[in-house]
Amino acid sequence: MSGIYLHIPFCRQKCHYCDFHFAVSKKNKPELITALLQEINIRGGEVAQPIETVYFGGGTPSVLSKEELEVIFKHLHQNFNINENAEITLEANPDDLSPSYLKMLKSIGVNRLSIGIQSFHDDELQLMNRSHTASQAIDAVENAKNVGFENMSIDLIYGMPNSNYEKWLYNIETFFKLKIPHLSAYALTVESKTALDFMIKTGKINPVEEKLAYEQFYYLRQRMLENAYEHYEISNFAKPNNYSHHNTSYWQNKPYLGLGPSAHSYDGNKRSWNISNNSKYIKTLNNSELPIETETLTLTDKYNEYIMTRLRTQWGINLAEIKQNFGEKYLQYVSAQLNDLTKSNKLECFDKELFRVGEKHLFFTDGIIADLFYLEQR
Repeated sequence: MSGIYLHIPFCRQKCHYCDFHFAVSKKNKPELITALLQEINIRGGEVAQPIETVYFGGGTPSVLSKEELEVIFKHLHQNFNINENAEITLEANPDDLSPSYLKMLKSIGVNRLSIGIQSFHDDELQLMNRSHTASQAIDAVENAKNVGFENMSIDLIYGMPNSNYEKWLYNIETFFKLKIPHLSAYALTVESKTALDFMIKTGKINPVEEKLAYEQFYYLRQRMLENAYEHYEISNFAKPNNYSHHNTSYWQNKPYLGLGPSAHSYDGNKRSWNISNNSKYIKTLNNSELPIETETLTLTDKYNEYIMTRLRTQWGINLAEIKQNFGEKYLQYVSAQLNDLTKSNKLECFDKELFRVGEKHLFFTDGIIADLFYLEQR
């Protein structure tokens, strides 16, 4: 499978927790769209196989107009072999999803929505500086269903300052009432130099409590499994046959092409990334050059990335795959670590040579992944 990710670096306002690359000012949006089209034209030859997924992320892709989306799709189809049944996802804010905008998205080929709701509580939305209200979030989902979108996901955030069990319960139960087939749920992370970081350091809001996030994560997992959702990646739950195909390709180390400022690409041997500066991105492409840096991955890099991505999923790590793809040295290394990790139930063997994170340790998956990284100085 090959996928294309397009980074749309514009937002209506800045969320307090966000450290992604974007701009609130849209004064150079036309110039950036032109540069993006130029990048599509230049890089069309990089992917020979059919494109199975297209993902508009950001930023906030739902700030794009019909005309802007149409010209992007036109250039994508001119330069890539996009499967007629490709999953085409667009991230959107609830306040952008009017019935007319949704009908437009469906008419131009978008067939999956990822809606950034984050919470169904207005006070939490205000704390995060989100641009929508709880009622707009519910309306957006209902509007999307009425227009005919069946394949959709929403984002929710747990571990919020000043949150509690009852608030999180309400968020989860509201999700169930809306009958959405996919949920991405993330523990609130305090990134340095964000507004959230500043507010915590200056005492304006309480720090994030790991104990609260831990309890909310396990309550979420329990309720999702009770309602027949599959916990297929640490932050993602889906009804059967409703996984995000695009994101699953990341976790299974499949190649993808990233377009737009700050977008990353992976071809199996190299990772590359575009500059995270809109003006420099535009200027470079105006000169028919790519604003890109590239890193060739070592075998150790590839092994560590395999561990990092696969242990976050229900598929876990496969010793036969490690031997085949990385060799005896890495198999011996990971096997030596497995004894202690399985004894402590941090990892469990679920099918001969397959290992995944144990139930009681899922919340601490990142630390377990680090235990299995191969460091060259060893």
